[in-house]
Amino acid sequence: MTALPFSQRPSADGLWTGLRDSDGQPLALTVADGRIAWLGAPEALPAEAGALPRHDGGGALVTPGLVDCHTHLVYGGQRANEFAMRLAGASYEEVARVGGGIVATVRATREASEDDLFGAASARLAPLLAEGVCAIEIKSGYGLALEHERKQLRVARRLAAAHGVTVRTTFLGAHALPPEYAGRSSDYIDLVCREMLPALHAEGLVDAVDVFCERIAFSLEETERVFQAAQALGLPVKLHAEQLSDMGGAALAARYGALSCDHIEHLSPAGIAAMAQSGTVAVLLPGAYYTLRDTQRPPIDGLRAAGVPMAVSTDHNPGTSPCLSLLLMMNMACTLFRLTVPEALAGVTTHAARALGLAATHGELAVGRAADFVLWNVQEAAELAYWFGQRPVRCVVRQGRIAEGAL
Repeated sequence: MTALPFSQRPSADGLWTGLRDSDGQPLALTVADGRIAWLGAPEALPAEAGALPRHDGGGALVTPGLVDCHTHLVYGGQRANEFAMRLAGASYEEVARVGGGIVATVRATREASEDDLFGAASARLAPLLAEGVCAIEIKSGYGLALEHERKQLRVARRLAAAHGVTVRTTFLGAHALPPEYAGRSSDYIDLVCREMLPALHAEGLVDAVDVFCERIAFSLEETERVFQAAQALGLPVKLHAEQLSDMGGAALAARYGALSCDHIEHLSPAGIAAMAQSGTVAVLLPGAYYTLRDTQRPPIDGLRAAGVPMAVSTDHNPGTSPCLSLLLMMNMACTLFRLTVPEALAGVTTHAARALGLAATHGELAVGRAADFVLWNVQEAAELAYWFGQRPVRCVVRQGRIAEGAL
């Protein structure tokens, strides 16, 4: 089935029975024209459902389709050599200062054709889709010039069409300072705000805008300039915030109503309070924490106490989180960051959708929403975070089609 073009995969329309929800209760649902038309207890099925095509889940657990809300999936090359450097004792900043880090991927991405990038990204997307991901964010930020940022975002749009997956594109032109702008960060931010962002937005390639606010990247003042440019175009913002130090970026992002602040290992109580007030989602990225062998955990207790919604994502990127398993990130969020299983599951569904501005369409099973859901060969929801190295997917319904697996 997976060899078929997405448009030729079987329709999920009909009556789905033999399902259990995350609390273990029996559940049935109907799909019509690619959307959930009804769901509830099997004994409450409307009479007309009996005439529909039937799909038997065989007692599988059903959840909403997973949402991977922070990825850098489109890029050229890889950076295994930097992994070895860090193992030998080099820090993230030291790798960046000798020409590694983000700028190394920029070189490889600029050299790659759009078709090359599409082929490589498709191969990386495949295991995420097979594991139940139905919506994903894809950032630019490895081009750092208009033609190459455009190339990345065009590939992201192509991935959505080719693979039948919801893709939210994020312009991350302010990811790093390109070599040709060394020592001229203010000039580069002018280019991002006045030329790159308006052009890409006009071409329909941008759903949100992100910045890497950090001492090795861009300052608070430069970040705010990008936010102002995004706001003028009516685009939502998000932020790589407080990953390596407390820059106060989360509070700034919250003032602009940011969808999310991501990483946040060094988030302060003031930042937590600002995010709680603005409704900004905290996106936890345990893959980067693990790969960098970090020791500063995000302030989970403070976020929990303040009622800040917490999402979990792969942060797939070639330098600090070469991970292609959202289930593994659930496990790491629980074991490394001490999330509960319900928090981790909400973190890859409900809260992840909210972090992408998709709260009204994704992340929950509800009437009227797109038929994006996953059937799992597990007895209880805790197994989704418990196992690692195993894919317990039985079937993935994505955009109203039976996209992965079989009944």
